[in-house]
Amino acid sequence: MATVKRRSTVPYYAAAGTWVIYALLFPLYRVPHFLFVAVVSGVVFFIMNAVCGTVEVTVPDPPKKEESTGNPELDKMIRDGNLAISEMKRLNTSIKDEKISADIDRLEDLSAKIFAQVKSDPSKLPQIRKFMDYYLPTTLKLLNAYDRMGAQGVSGENIDATMQRVESMMGTIVTAFEKQLDMLFGSEAMDISADITVLENMMKREGLSEDDGELHAESGTATASQDDIKLEL
Repeated sequence: MATVKRRSTVPYYAAAGTWVIYALLFPLYRVPHFLFVAVVSGVVFFIMNAVCGTVEVTVPDPPKKEESTGNPELDKMIRDGNLAISEMKRLNTSIKDEKISADIDRLEDLSAKIFAQVKSDPSKLPQIRKFMDYYLPTTLKLLNAYDRMGAQGVSGENIDATMQRVESMMGTIVTAFEKQLDMLFGSEAMDISADITVLENMMKREGLSEDDGELHAESGTATASQDDIKLEL
């Protein structure tokens, strides 16, 4: 909310009221009458404007314009992801079960990290398509059902069985979210592994690895021992 100064409307209403009052009390069918009322209403306007001046009014902040990445599919993922995380927070507040709440905390954190990874590298977007289209909305659907049933305040065969199934499923869902995040690092892991292999081979060729150093040291010791034996002979 912001506070801004605006010109008061009172002077305009006062000037208009002057015309109405004069028309009710005095004749208004000659030019001098109109001129007289015009002068009086002008005086009233300036007096009220000096008295009232400007007023401070509170106006709502303009809606924030969503930033676009230039990629419509990525923009949609960001919007849907933010909505999903907001819904998780709402459900987490509503659901009182501590274990379910802890699982939702974990899902919030994992989801935020998944979205952050894809936002930083949009080429990973296809990897989370099924996650966005099925796993995430289905998880929210289950949690909403759990929340609604828990809010009924009654125990019954259907309610209890359904809530127990959701509770038992939460651990599996958390594991699935963890694996989804881990899969986003698959190509990076392969690149790093390849870099390590190349680095190891280069170090071996240059004699810079620890194994080569030990081998050279052992070789030097063996040579020194042979020389000592020859001297003794």
